[in-house]
Amino acid sequence: MRKIAAIAALAAPILLVACAEEAVEEPVVEEEVVEEAAMVTANGTAAGTFSVTAADGTLSTSVLNGDGTYQDIDADGNVTEEGTWEVVDGKSCFTSNAEGAEALCWSEGEPGEDGSFTATSDAGDEVTVSPSAG
Repeated sequence: MRKIAAIAALAAPILLVACAEEAVEEPVVEEEVVEEAAMVTANGTAAGTFSVTAADGTLSTSVLNGDGTYQDIDADGNVTEEGTWEVVDGKSCFTSNAEGAEALCWSEGEPGEDGSFTATSDAGDEVTVSPSAG
């Protein structure tokens, strides 16, 4: 009986240590990675560089950056305007960095097979927009 009592007395601290050392598993929290959607124009065209032909035949280039900024460049390569762009109420709207500038918004037609489309400003000006090769 003494042997059982001695064994029990020795085993009790070992059992307590074993129970105390049992690891408590922390719940695994998975972080959801949310990728920001790439900016697109009102008709779903991705940001990029575009050739723009006005109704009078004037050619220019518009560079729409994925960060919401833009540049307009004339046929001689001069930057004529810089600012920000966004889609508002189903239209692509451009706001120049010029002091006091207001947004100029354009309704866009569906892109054709080559990606070209017609855009009409709220003022009624119409342009043809075509993706540039580079």
